[in-house]
Amino acid sequence: MKAVHFGAGNIGRGFVGLLLHEGGYEVVFSDVADALVDAINGASQYTVREAGPGGVNRVVTGFRAVNSRLDPDGLADEIASADVVTTAVGPTVLRFVAPAIVEGLRRRSADAAPLQVMACENAIGATDQLRDEVVGAAGADAAALVARAVFANTAVDRIVPAQPAGAGVDVTVEPYFEWAIESGPFEGDLPSIPGAHFVDDLAPYIERKLFTVNTGHAATAYFGARAGLERISDALADPRIAAQVSACLEETSAVLVAEHGLDPAELAEYRAKILDRFRNPELVDTVQRVGRQPLRKISRHERFIGPGAMAAERGLSSAALTAAVAAALEFDDPADEQSVELQERLRIEDAVTFTASATGLDPEHPLFAAIRDAVIARQEAIMV
Repeated sequence: MKAVHFGAGNIGRGFVGLLLHEGGYEVVFSDVADALVDAINGASQYTVREAGPGGVNRVVTGFRAVNSRLDPDGLADEIASADVVTTAVGPTVLRFVAPAIVEGLRRRSADAAPLQVMACENAIGATDQLRDEVVGAAGADAAALVARAVFANTAVDRIVPAQPAGAGVDVTVEPYFEWAIESGPFEGDLPSIPGAHFVDDLAPYIERKLFTVNTGHAATAYFGARAGLERISDALADPRIAAQVSACLEETSAVLVAEHGLDPAELAEYRAKILDRFRNPELVDTVQRVGRQPLRKISRHERFIGPGAMAAERGLSSAALTAAVAAALEFDDPADEQSVELQERLRIEDAVTFTASATGLDPEHPLFAAIRDAVIARQEAIMV
């Protein structure tokens, strides 16, 4: 069996690639970073170190890498003969992945089993998005080519921090992980992924993860950055920040109860587990890494505005989530392109225009005024 995985970075090697290896797949990583591809091809194995209580070291073998920028033809051949294709590249990069999948499907034998495609991204419906990009890239051949694949949405969860210098292709991760995959598209022919669980309805898993793990992680980063702290674990050691993050997650849990009927007691246990994971002192993770790309993280269906809008629409509290957005508006990291753009736009756009364009909220939406007021407060602060 063979799997092609787009994105040979830390998440690709330390999470998705690891589980595919343990499922018996030969793993072919695809990436555009020349040095990374060369390093992977120069290694016969790499180690995934689980940092924290109960963690073990896992050795990965049976892998190689293709430089998709330099060898698109070779990548298409790999996809044509693969059983599984996965991604961990970020939702905005899926459109660049789609043409390679299209070419691989063109070359795929009509007698081959359907290619099993799963986008493992921090986004709702990422595989649906990838499928739409494939359809668009395929043009007139879309129907015939898409019929040679099945597309299944997933929800993935594992903290993979910035790696220590000199680690090579080894990866440090947390021991905990979750990979939920919708089962319906496979029609009983499930991929071999140990530790993954297949579910009939993925929506509760996606939103529980996105609105708890991602909301909590980003909130910790933005409140921590505001306080001048460097590490995520240090931020949560501050009782005031811990209370602010907990308040955000109480609001998202209320939304999950209202939307999906999830059990409040189980959600409380889940929240506590998530915060304990963030406190893991062996995961040296920074507020700068977690807080990067703030414009994406305050967009309409992301970790703050998504649950905040759902809460406001139901008459539930969204004050803590609004406070997290206010902290995100202060995230000022010259090394992060979106942070630079965010601060520039706050200087030149009026509050209503910025709020509507950045969050995707309509001015009549019940959450809009609170976010606009947070924008005004940030604008007044930076104009002083």
